[in-house]
Amino acid sequence: MMPEGSKKGDLRLYRAVEFPLKWELEKIILKRPLIDSFIMEYESRYWLFGSDHSRTGSKKNGELEIWYSNTPFGPWKQHKNNPVYNTGEKMGARNGGRPVFYNGNVYRFGQDDGVTYGKGVRVFKIEVLTPYSYKEVEVDLRIEKATKGKNAWNGARSHHLDVRQLKSGQWIAVSDGDRTPSGDVTRRYVVGWLLILAAGSLVFLMGVLLGFVRCIVPLSCCPHSVKKRSDSFLVLERSSVLSSKLRECCTRLNRVSLVIRCKMNANTSFGRITFLAILVACIVLLCVGIGYIYGGSGGHEPYAIDNHYSQFTMLAMTYDARLWNLKWYIKHYSRCPSVREIVVVWNKGTPPDLTEFDSAVPLRVRVEEKNSLNNRFKMDPMIKTRAVIELDDDIIMSCEHIERGFKVWRENPDRLVGFYPRLVSGPGPLEYRGEKHARKFNGYNMILTGAAFMDNRVAFGRYWSEEAKAGREVVDAVFNCEDVLMNFLYANATSSRTTVEYVKPTWAIDTSKLSRVAISENTQAHYRVRSYCLEKFKALYGGISNRKVEFRRRRDGWDQ
Repeated sequence: MMPEGSKKGDLRLYRAVEFPLKWELEKIILKRPLIDSFIMEYESRYWLFGSDHSRTGSKKNGELEIWYSNTPFGPWKQHKNNPVYNTGEKMGARNGGRPVFYNGNVYRFGQDDGVTYGKGVRVFKIEVLTPYSYKEVEVDLRIEKATKGKNAWNGARSHHLDVRQLKSGQWIAVSDGDRTPSGDVTRRYVVGWLLILAAGSLVFLMGVLLGFVRCIVPLSCCPHSVKKRSDSFLVLERSSVLSSKLRECCTRLNRVSLVIRCKMNANTSFGRITFLAILVACIVLLCVGIGYIYGGSGGHEPYAIDNHYSQFTMLAMTYDARLWNLKWYIKHYSRCPSVREIVVVWNKGTPPDLTEFDSAVPLRVRVEEKNSLNNRFKMDPMIKTRAVIELDDDIIMSCEHIERGFKVWRENPDRLVGFYPRLVSGPGPLEYRGEKHARKFNGYNMILTGAAFMDNRVAFGRYWSEEAKAGREVVDAVFNCEDVLMNFLYANATSSRTTVEYVKPTWAIDTSKLSRVAISENTQAHYRVRSYCLEKFKALYGGISNRKVEFRRRRDGWDQ
């Protein structure tokens, strides 16, 4: 084993005493601080490739040296043309992993460090390697780029690739990855504090405008204004014109505050508009600055449970009148980290061409013969994940909150986990009401499946069971209430008191208000139909009033 030795200034070989956990130093093979080094055997010699950034005139991440020996323990001799590369950072000079032997050829991996350290990996075929000459040509690595951008595991960087062939003949590769560019944390801190400083300057300007600040620089800072001075200070003052120039400059700056107050009187309409504009700009700069400092790189990492990650399928039901919604929907959600596939249930009209969409994950359109809301929960053997999020194509929220919902579902896979809670209660006739009603009574017993995670095998199986047939007929008759039916089926399929979980999104945009093609456009009529459904499903499957779950009961605080 040959670890990185640039800090110690040498390269060391270790021998395994108890593989793979116990090692002993065998020999210091080269007293040079080489970086990202590897040793390979080629044409009866051992070759050592590495980069020495301490060499005089070395270009960081653009230098490559070659050494050769008859044994891996040395002595090592320099290649005649060392450094064989001393060029730009993006040219792949610095090694990006061990070489690969394939079909009689040798391939070297190199780092592209042009835009950021570790931007990517390039591969080169070695054509000539002797003690006196070296030649390589770049070949296509054929690695797909990270289509999810910052939300991909290698969305910003990947600079090492290790490839090996197994005894079975198959190949396996290990690669590193990062969502954050090199130096991004420092850059965000610098930009953030600069924005906060700019916000502070605007606060000072508002103080000048309102008259709280009457001078920009106090004249007491100037030597002429000092009341008690020593003789030595007076001599220094007379011998230099700096103090008088400084006082003159301060006086002119202070006149600026007077001019500002005259030009932008806070009591005039123009002054009030200016003051409001400055206030808004100050708030925006402050919020953006704090976001840069504490908001991270913008990539939304998935949540791990017991150090494991998973993926889910996103399912949306739509038709031709909502195509513009769907394009926006797919482009946004396909970039979320844990989305494996998006399935579009096409209920009516001519199905779209998949090339019309900008998707970072596999996209499938499932065309239905009948325009029915029951198609939302249709059994689909092509769905490969256990978790499915049913999400209406007119709801846009952040990937962060989608990932939160997925984490909560993974902790409670036997429940409906969603973002829109409702409370159905009362000894009399059941009445469908909005979220305010649930908030008023601090509880919910139903989750709208227009934005909810569920186990697709369990949920879809219940929905298409023989017991649910009468409920599906009600859904077809009123063209509504499929989500209400699912809640009743969940509530009455188990003795557990809790069958739903709520996750509060910070923000969500309902684009149906813009397209005006939603079935709930007329709120009062929509609520009357759903109240009718509540009574029908209660008679068919029993009530859910005793399933009330309180807000703010989970430790994660996401159900407030």
